[in-house]
Amino acid sequence: MSNSDFPGWHGTTIIGVKKGDEVVVAGDGQVSLGQTVIKGSARKVRRLNPGGYEVVAGFAGSTADAFTLLERLEAKLEATPGQLQRASVELAKDWRTDKYLQKLEAMLIVTDGTELLIITGAGDVLEPEHGIAAIGSGGNYALAAARGLMNGHGDAEQVAREAMAIAADICVYTNGNLTVERIKK
Repeated sequence: MSNSDFPGWHGTTIIGVKKGDEVVVAGDGQVSLGQTVIKGSARKVRRLNPGGYEVVAGFAGSTADAFTLLERLEAKLEATPGQLQRASVELAKDWRTDKYLQKLEAMLIVTDGTELLIITGAGDVLEPEHGIAAIGSGGNYALAAARGLMNGHGDAEQVAREAMAIAADICVYTNGNLTVERIKK
């Protein structure tokens, strides 16, 4: 049986919103296998603390693959304390060139409260425009909603929560069971 015989795993929306002096990363809890919801309360946003340097990360894609990448990111952060962008670039280079890591299917949003980055397996480390990053099945819906909400009243958490609620109303692979982490610098 080949991989194409298995239904695809879906079910993540992660958003990062940078507004004022804080960044919020929010992720829904749904994991689906084909048309079936397997779990509605997965925790896809985590706080990392390598060497006392606080980082918030959210992931979309395969959970095991994402955990592997988060472990690698923590190691890179320990090697380059306080340098999120450098650690992210080093992770992206390894991910792109290492034969084992190349097979990993996930994306990451990471922030230290100052920088907000998207890391992909294509070797990209992207700093998104407008202080908003979004990935996953409902990422484009959440991104569009957050851009529309940014100029209104409310802090980063309110924008992230409202954008995720809109994405959950549109994307069948996204639910309203959120994990939200806030970080300030």
